Amino acid sequence: MSIVSVKILSTVNAPYGTTLSAEQLAAKISDPASAVFFDLSAFSFFSEVDESLQISFLDEMHVDPTAASDLARKFSVLAGYPPPFGAGGVVGRTPGQQMERPV
Repeated sequence: MSIVSVKILSTVNAPYGTTLSAEQLAAKISDPASAVFFDLSAFSFFSEVDESLQISFLDEMHVDPTAASDLARKFSVLAGYPPPFGAGGVVGRTPGQQMERPV
């Protein structure tokens, strides 16, 4: 397991006492049902994990960045505020492509 996955899983799993694998989390952060079922692990990924680690994880796990960004937006609507990370930069990005920060 990569250091990126270790950091993310410790952030996502510890507060909720879960033991998700990197593969399980990758599935959750790209599945629209995660918002429907208020999945805390997926929400934690977008709200607690640093954006640079999010991007690395998406690349490492081959998660569609558009699907992840769409899910982050859904969580934002449910929470009533934009997450500090997640919704910002992954739209239109392909794995391996560097992100440009909005000005």
